[in-house]
Amino acid sequence: MLGSTACHSEPSSSWGSALDASRRSGALFVARDVAVRVADQARIMKSLPLARSQARYPKFVNWNPYGLADGNSGIAVMCSYFHQCFPVEGWDAIGHGFLAEGMAAVESSDGPKHSGLFAGLGGFAFALESFSRGGDRYQRALAVVDAMIAPQGLAVASRLGTRRPGMPVNVFDLISGASGLASYLLRRDSHGILPEILIALVRLTEQVDGMPRWATPAEYLQTESARRLYPSGNFNCGLAHGIPGPLAILSLALRAGHEVPGQAEAISVLAQWLLSHRVEDAWGVSWPDAVAMTPEGLPALKQKPAPTRSAWCYGTPGVARALWLAGEALNDEDLRRMAVDGMASVLRRPFALRHLTSPTFCHGVAGLLHTVLRFSHDTVPDCFADSVTGLTDRLLAVYEPERPFGYASVEAEDTAVDRAGLLDGAAGVAMTLLAAATGVEPVWDRVFLQS
Repeated sequence: MLGSTACHSEPSSSWGSALDASRRSGALFVARDVAVRVADQARIMKSLPLARSQARYPKFVNWNPYGLADGNSGIAVMCSYFHQCFPVEGWDAIGHGFLAEGMAAVESSDGPKHSGLFAGLGGFAFALESFSRGGDRYQRALAVVDAMIAPQGLAVASRLGTRRPGMPVNVFDLISGASGLASYLLRRDSHGILPEILIALVRLTEQVDGMPRWATPAEYLQTESARRLYPSGNFNCGLAHGIPGPLAILSLALRAGHEVPGQAEAISVLAQWLLSHRVEDAWGVSWPDAVAMTPEGLPALKQKPAPTRSAWCYGTPGVARALWLAGEALNDEDLRRMAVDGMASVLRRPFALRHLTSPTFCHGVAGLLHTVLRFSHDTVPDCFADSVTGLTDRLLAVYEPERPFGYASVEAEDTAVDRAGLLDGAAGVAMTLLAAATGVEPVWDRVFLQS
C-alpha cells in the first residue's frame, strides 16, 4: 500500500520518465497526435460551434485570442514545450503564429482589460516569455505587454492590500487574481512590481475580529448554488481559487529569493490553517473544497464538508502541492511529510471515489497525473512510480481518435465537450502525457503552481 514512510524529500537530479518503453511510446504517439490537432487553428474554429452545442453552458465556450485557459496563449505554451522536446519538428513556427494573432488582439481596442493569468495579460505575457529564449526574442512585444501589466498589477496590489476582511476570491486567486499575476512576475518583472504584490498577499493573513482578510462572505460567492450551500460564506480551499494559491506563490517566491517583510510568517500561518482544517477518513488525510463560515465570520469546524474531487483545481492534490512548496520554502520536514501523506491518501482511494470523470487538467485525470509527476520527481526513493503508470494508462485508455482533438472535456452531468484549450481541453492532456514520457522538465507548470 502506498504510504509516506518510504518517501523522502530529496529531489532527483534531473527530470525523467517513470514509464517503461512501451508506455513511453504510446504516450508520445498520443501526445503528438493530440498536439497536431490542437495546433490547427482552422480545426479549433470549426469545432467551436460543435462544442457550444455540446455544452450545458454554451456561453462559457469561447476562444480567447490572447487567453491561456482557452486561447492562443495556451496553445503557444504547448508548442514551446513540444519544441523543447522535438526541436526539428516545426513547433517553434507554429507557436509563433499563435503568438502573432494574440499580439494583434492585445494591441487592438478590444484588448485585455485585466492582468489575470488565465484570461488576461498575465497569461499572454507568460506565453511570450516561454518563447523568448531568455529574453533574446520578442523583446518589443514583451516590453509592450509589461508596460500594460505594470499599472494593472499595482492596482491589483492596492486593491488587495487595502480591502477590509472579506473579498471575492478573484482578487487574490491563481486564475484571475494576484497569485496568478505573481506567477508570471516570478519569471519576468521588468517594472519591479512583484514586491508590491507579495506584500499585499502577506497581508491576507491579517485578521479582524478573528476573520482572515481572505474570507469570502456570501455576497461575494459567485453562484446561487454556492450561496445556498454556504449561507454565511466560506473559506476557499482550492488551489485554483482559494488560499492554497497565495500559499504556493509566496513559497515559490521565497525559494527564488524574493522576500518581503512577514513572508515566511505568512507562509507558516496559511499552511497551519490548512493543516488545522484537514479531514481524516478511511483512506487518510484530505481537504474539502471549502470550509463553511459562521455568521460571526469564523470557520464552522463542526460542519461536515461536502465530498470533493481529487483534482488539481479543488481537492487534496492541489492543497498537497501548496503544502509541499511551503515545506520547501521553510525547510519544514513536517509540512513536506503532510503533503506526501495527502497525495498518498488520494492514490489509495479507489478511482471512483476520486470523482474524476474528465481526462483534462483542471478537474480531471491529467491534472492529478501531473501533480503526481511533480511529487514523483521530488521524493526519493520514488514511491509514486506505480501511480504515474496507472494514471498514464487511464489517460491512454480514454483517447478517442475519432474526436476532433482526441480528448473531450467531461463536464456537468457527464457531458462531453470537444475543447482544445490548456485548462479544460486537449492541449493540457497532450502536455501532461509528454511530461510523463520525456526527460524535459515541464517548467510550463508554473502556471499551475506546481514548480
